Amino acid sequence: MAGSSSIPVVCIDGPSGSGKGTISRAVARAAGWHLLDSGALYRLVALAGAAAGITGDDVPRHAALARAMRVEFGWRPDGDEQVRLDGRDVSAELRSETAGAGASRVAAWPEVRAALLERQRASARAPGLIADGRDMGTVVFPDASLKIFLTATPEERALRRYKQLKDKGSAVNLAALSREIAERDLRDRTRQVAPLRPAADACVIDSTGLNVEAVVARVLDLGVARRLWPQGLKA
Repeated sequence: MAGSSSIPVVCIDGPSGSGKGTISRAVARAAGWHLLDSGALYRLVALAGAAAGITGDDVPRHAALARAMRVEFGWRPDGDEQVRLDGRDVSAELRSETAGAGASRVAAWPEVRAALLERQRASARAPGLIADGRDMGTVVFPDASLKIFLTATPEERALRRYKQLKDKGSAVNLAALSREIAERDLRDRTRQVAPLRPAADACVIDSTGLNVEAVVARVLDLGVARRLWPQGLKA
């Protein structure tokens, strides 16, 4: 964990549609640090369960998959993200609303969270780690060098997700998407294990009405103040 080693960790937590994934990637690129997309791991558990034909809430089998699944994160020649699950390219499936709903469901199971905990902590490598998720600052890296909680109004988050999916050619309905995000928020905030909430020492950033560049600049400034990287980094 951060605090028990010399490797600095910056946590960027927040609800669905807050932009934490986009911001985390931009900050990681600017700083030259490694990136942990913890939400992708839960999505992968859900996809692995579906591929294995697991129906219902079979927690032990999902936890076993979380420990055993082979995951490869990489980039295509055109710069797009590529993710392989047990050798299969699941890049498109991974970002679907179905995978997101599955992730929210399996993430509520303590056995799955425990199975993924050490995998997540092992992501901390020199020169540093940007950890994106919902419980990075509260559970996974409680001694992180900097904790960010990124949020936005529910309306803003639903609209962002709507535009993102439309740009990818998905047929989506804004009203239905708003309901799904509200339901996911409720599950994430009320689950018994690692509920979604800002860490006590987190810097809360409301990104409503802000563009990506403005939020990234704010995070980079906070990192400069903590002496995590030099001044003048650009996304």
